Amino acid sequence: MILKNLIRKSHGMAVVEAVEGLAGKFRGSMAGALMGDCLGAPFEGESRASRSVLNSYFRRLADPALKVPYKLYTDDTAMTRCVAQSLIDEKGYCATDMAKRFVKEYYNEPKRGYGSNVTDVFAALRATKFQDVYAPAGIQFGGRGSYGNGAAMRIAPVALFCYDAPDKEVVHIAKDSSLLTHANRLGYNGAVLQCLAVHQALHTPANKLDSVKFIESLITKMKTVEAPKDEDILDEGENPFIYVKKLEKLLELMEQGDSVTPSQVEDTLGVYISAHMSVPTAIYSFIRALNPVTNIESDNAFLRTIHYAISLGGDTDTIASMAGSIAGAYYGFSEIPESFHRHCEALSDAIEQADQLFKMRKPKSTET
Repeated sequence: MILKNLIRKSHGMAVVEAVEGLAGKFRGSMAGALMGDCLGAPFEGESRASRSVLNSYFRRLADPALKVPYKLYTDDTAMTRCVAQSLIDEKGYCATDMAKRFVKEYYNEPKRGYGSNVTDVFAALRATKFQDVYAPAGIQFGGRGSYGNGAAMRIAPVALFCYDAPDKEVVHIAKDSSLLTHANRLGYNGAVLQCLAVHQALHTPANKLDSVKFIESLITKMKTVEAPKDEDILDEGENPFIYVKKLEKLLELMEQGDSVTPSQVEDTLGVYISAHMSVPTAIYSFIRALNPVTNIESDNAFLRTIHYAISLGGDTDTIASMAGSIAGAYYGFSEIPESFHRHCEALSDAIEQADQLFKMRKPKSTET
């Protein structure tokens, strides 16, 4: 309240509203990542849920009289929390600190749904006493590294921390933090794409999003990101621009409007644990849910994003979490219905971390 009054006195109501709106976008992104994880987890790995089942699921959760235990978060949120707290406490990216937090979090609560490959990395980090925090991930799969979506699922706090940073810095921190567990270019570039998508959503005013330009901007950025580097390991004849091609396919799906089926999305973009078969799907879920979707009852665009992502099946918690972090960054926390707040574990923690990341923003220079 004191800060709000100071801003009001010095800059006027318009600036207050702008700052409060941006703080809400930070909260929305962290809360969206959490809610997608918690709400999507019950459907992970199951046969694709019918629209009627999902409509009933969301209808029940919207009922203020419903009394059920809150839904637990998975490894997606556990690692997201580590990323956020490391950035907050270290006031920037510190590879060793972040790696230590991942390992401590896993051994404190190992039953959050971690995959065996990343737990092998954690075991090696602990065994080597964090001497080289990038080495364990780098030697996996014969030195090619993992291309799973585990780095992308936790990357939203980097986009928030880098709110005022140029894209080059966003990409740098997203990639470096991903290399702690995912040394394959598909793994870390997937996290970079997800981070850029959240970053763009944060900078896009609500109701001002041009979906085609949003995707075209990501394509332009990923052409630079995916341009082969000396350290990249590519098979002979391999196309290095996997995410660019996926985003171009995404544009083609957008042209088909509401006629696109879940099977088409699965065949074109994927719904799996590999980053290149899930990150574009999360982005598409956000774009698709900007407008009403046939057979999805929700008239709330944020919830519709989570609902649609889950409806695709496959890696539902991670895809919904990534889609939720983008949607939350765009719509803001105020657009998340209060009736859903009580259903997700540790929502207050997500809000607190969002607020701390918001306070760490560097004021933009007024120099010309």
